[in-house]
Amino acid sequence: MRNVTLTDVFTHPIAQKYLGRSGIAHAVSVAHHAFRLALEYEVNPDLATKAALLHDVGHYEWYTNGQWDYEKYRENDIHAIKGAERAHKLLIRLGEDPASAKEMALAVLLHTDSYLPEGHLDKNNLQKVVRLADEADEEPGGNHHYRKMDYDLALRKIQALDQKVADVLKKDQRYKKSS
Repeated sequence: MRNVTLTDVFTHPIAQKYLGRSGIAHAVSVAHHAFRLALEYEVNPDLATKAALLHDVGHYEWYTNGQWDYEKYRENDIHAIKGAERAHKLLIRLGEDPASAKEMALAVLLHTDSYLPEGHLDKNNLQKVVRLADEADEEPGGNHHYRKMDYDLALRKIQALDQKVADVLKKDQRYKKSS
C-alpha cells in the first residue's frame, strides 16, 4: 500500500511551482527512465519514480542580462541540496513514510556531483537509478530544462506511470514492506 502516489506528488501546488521552474517535460521523462532503470537495478519503482520526478526541484534560475546563463549555473548551482530539502518536506507533508521520504531525498541530493568536492562516494541502487535516469534525459547546455509539455499531457503520462508502478508493486513481493 502506497501512502503517496506519483500523481499526488505531481499535482501538489508546491511540486508544480518547482517542476515548472526546472522543466515539467524533463521531470516526467526522468521519472519514466527511472521506472525502467528501477526494474533493471531491482529498486522499488515507487521510490525511484517519485525521487526522479522531484530530482530538480531545488533549481534556482541563473540569469545574466535577462538570459539563462548555463555557465553561471554550472559554476554556482547547488540545486541538489535545496532539492533534497524541498522533496523531503513535500513528501512528509503529503504523508509519505518518513524512512521512504528520507531515502528519496538522499537520491535527490546525490543525483549529481556538480557541487561535491572531488572524490568517490558510494551510492546505493536507488541513488544510482535517479542519477542515470537524469543523465539519460540530459541535453547540451541544459536544454532539457526548456523542453515544453502541456500540463494535461504531463498529468496523463504521470497517471499512466503511476499505474505501471502499482502493477509492479502488486506483483512483486520484494516491495511490499518499502512501498
